[in-house]
Amino acid sequence: MTTIQKWAEDLAQLMNPNNIKKNEVLKEYTMTKLGGAADLFVMPDTEDEAQAVIKYAYDNHIPLLMLGNGSNMVVRDGGVRGIVVTFKNLNKIRVDGTRIYAESGALIKDVSKKAAQESLTGFEFACGIPGSVGGAMAMNAGAYGGEIKDIIISCTVLTKEGKKLVLTKDELELRYRHSIISQEGYYVLSSLFQLEKGDQKEIDEKIADLTYKRESKQPLEYPSAGSVFKRPPGYFAGKLIQDSGLQGKGVGGAEVSTKHAGFIINKGNATATDYIQTIEMVQGVVKEKFGVDLELEVKIVGED
Repeated sequence: MTTIQKWAEDLAQLMNPNNIKKNEVLKEYTMTKLGGAADLFVMPDTEDEAQAVIKYAYDNHIPLLMLGNGSNMVVRDGGVRGIVVTFKNLNKIRVDGTRIYAESGALIKDVSKKAAQESLTGFEFACGIPGSVGGAMAMNAGAYGGEIKDIIISCTVLTKEGKKLVLTKDELELRYRHSIISQEGYYVLSSLFQLEKGDQKEIDEKIADLTYKRESKQPLEYPSAGSVFKRPPGYFAGKLIQDSGLQGKGVGGAEVSTKHAGFIINKGNATATDYIQTIEMVQGVVKEKFGVDLELEVKIVGED
């Protein structure tokens, strides 16, 4: 029996065996449509199953990678060794007065949509963010002047050892594209948000306006990892890239978008290596022209 087969058989005792897949190609689960295979790919159906998977990997010293909606991650062509886990099946959203409870695998834009349906305001900024609640929590996702930290009450996570913790807003240490979750390698199970009752017409108009801005300015017609770089202090990454004359340039099937310079798109036949080399090219040119180091907002994982 191979090591991977043993992992699969052990995990089948802890969770739904139909949700355990060997040698699963990850480009089907990423927004860039790039990436090799995972040794083992698992999708728990419940929080208890999720906890069992995390604990099993820790106890057996197996590398574990959390994959959210795959919107902020580039998986290398060689794939990922160990176990890749996704909480996509943990996707419940529940409204209680002016509070919204959302599980890790729910899409953040679906939570925003649910809030709008209930005439709750404060979550409009997230109407176009493509990530999951878990991913949004880990990076304190934000757009159009709003951030997760503005509306969060608490977040339930698992530690690397599989211990469950409930973290308050202060304990989450949320700042620009940072949280204690990403710092400590925690796994988000669910989050609780505080909103306010709002005017339905104003909420709908704001969402319509933000949707228009996003669709008119972002290259949504191509696979991409979204905004590739963090905003450098005192600058805008997209403006630096644009002023470097890099739009339309790239390696292989990857290209700096002509619509929004902060995006690198997969024109349809890119490899992860093309994508990563395009990122490195952009960083090199911007550094040379402006002396600015572009820090990645996306996470690059796996093996070449």
